Amino acid sequence: MLYDIRLHLYYEYAAAAGGGRHQVRVLPQTIPGVQRVIAASLSFQPMPAERADFSDFFGNNVTAIAFRDAHEELDIRMSARVSVSRPEPGLDVSPDIHGLRAELDAVRSLSPNAPHHFLTASDYAGIDAAITAYARESLAGSAVATAVDLCNRIHRDFTYDGKATTVQTRASDAFALKRGVCQDFSHIMIAGLRGLGIPAGYVSGFLRTISPKGKPRLEGADAMHAWVKAWCGRDAGWQEFDPTNGMRASNDHITVGYGRDYSDVAPIVGVLKTTGGQVGEQAVDVIPVAA
Repeated sequence: MLYDIRLHLYYEYAAAAGGGRHQVRVLPQTIPGVQRVIAASLSFQPMPAERADFSDFFGNNVTAIAFRDAHEELDIRMSARVSVSRPEPGLDVSPDIHGLRAELDAVRSLSPNAPHHFLTASDYAGIDAAITAYARESLAGSAVATAVDLCNRIHRDFTYDGKATTVQTRASDAFALKRGVCQDFSHIMIAGLRGLGIPAGYVSGFLRTISPKGKPRLEGADAMHAWVKAWCGRDAGWQEFDPTNGMRASNDHITVGYGRDYSDVAPIVGVLKTTGGQVGEQAVDVIPVAA
């Protein structure tokens, strides 16, 4: 699938900011065998006094910007053309939970993609007894089957509600509410898998806005989306699941970044020299392009 993607982030400050520094993670990345960025651009208004583009530890595209002059708003626009061609899921060659632990113990790498980084509690996805007990009901004959079942149960048991949570909500709080958005459902699934001993991480990206003919529109398509990656053993490797929509990640999913949870891949983080609050808006268009 070929997509044109447009993202608009807009922030208006209650009082003019005298300066600020931010890190922005919104540019899609090229992933061999899965996704290729053909062209991409990222612009800011006002123009920052400093700008640096680099890759972080997990390989995500980061743009660091700094402002010295007073400004009352920040306008960020990203556009990209991306080709996505995910391989179809093959035979389930993943071990059961006991075999997975043995294979995990045999991994000696601490590279960015190593499963050890994604096994313990993180800020938004702590190990929670209630979530672990819920996830344990999904234990099946293999790691992949367990992840598939947990993904589908979260989709079935939780209500999509954009007003129930905030960007600061942790997995345990969203689990108690039984409602939230893609960020919350992903954190719950990550916490559940980690509680079982299955390494799991957070994927930030986009979801196509036009559904295939005859299929319902997918939730979360007008903003940045989130889903889950799970390490399912030496042979199965990393597999990706979307608990918001109860499905495997497909060619409808365009990846921006990977992390342990939302804090590693937040679209924008930083500091401002100002008083008062701010209001923000986000708009996303994912447009399929005819080949």
